[in-house]
Amino acid sequence: MKKILTLLCVTGVLFATASGAFAQAKLPPASSSQHVSQGLGISKIELTYQRPSANGRTIFGGLVPYDQVWRTGANNATAITFASEVEIAGKKVPAGTYGLFTIPTKGDWTVILNKTYEQWGSYTYKQEDDVLRFNVKPTKLAKKVETFSINFENVTSSSLDVVLSWENVAIPFTIKVDQKEEIMASLEAAMKGEKKPYFQAAQYYFQNGLDINKAKEWVEEADKGNTKAPYIKYWKSQILNKAGDKAGAAKAAQEGIEIAKQSNNVEYIKLNTDALKAAK
Repeated sequence: MKKILTLLCVTGVLFATASGAFAQAKLPPASSSQHVSQGLGISKIELTYQRPSANGRTIFGGLVPYDQVWRTGANNATAITFASEVEIAGKKVPAGTYGLFTIPTKGDWTVILNKTYEQWGSYTYKQEDDVLRFNVKPTKLAKKVETFSINFENVTSSSLDVVLSWENVAIPFTIKVDQKEEIMASLEAAMKGEKKPYFQAAQYYFQNGLDINKAKEWVEEADKGNTKAPYIKYWKSQILNKAGDKAGAAKAAQEGIEIAKQSNNVEYIKLNTDALKAAK
């Protein structure tokens, strides 16, 4: 009896040791995970997905069947989060987190936003939970993409492109935001405060094609508050040039060059030199 108990104890110790060793093993996943956060205007978009690799396999029409809902990645369904309301394919989508599913085909793909994003694969996907469906024409890639990727491209202050890429196929679609009212209200409130954002306001008006005379007024105020900043001189030159004051634009750019030279700021020596050429 003692021998049996001893044997059981030794076996238990060996099993516990083996289990502990296995639990501590660090092994890479077959598909790496990625979490991406991208600013869009005054808001942001976040994306969480797993990235499978081709590994010599035929992907679309093979590993990923045609005409079936795909999780758009590996393992868990791909999740996309909008911090504020966006517009996709002409439709408004409220802020929130959605499952990003697709239906690959030999022709146009279907891209889907679904309310249920916390699921493994697309096995519990329900079409009645769709928030949005739209079709996208695939782009054929000259260079093969080995590992599935979702990238944000062509980012502006009001839109960006989401591009799904794998094998020799890219699926692009555009996300837009209309934040003008919110931005203008915020700017109006800030201008009533003690520290007025003259420089940022001038930049915003210039870059978004708003009242150029108001942008000129604000950049002049910004320059008064920081006359030794080469970046302010550069933007002042651009704004004055757009407003038709080429002499003022040239003067601001020349001042910017001299200030930048004093601190050996190569970037703003070049930028102000370019602005000077544009003004002339």
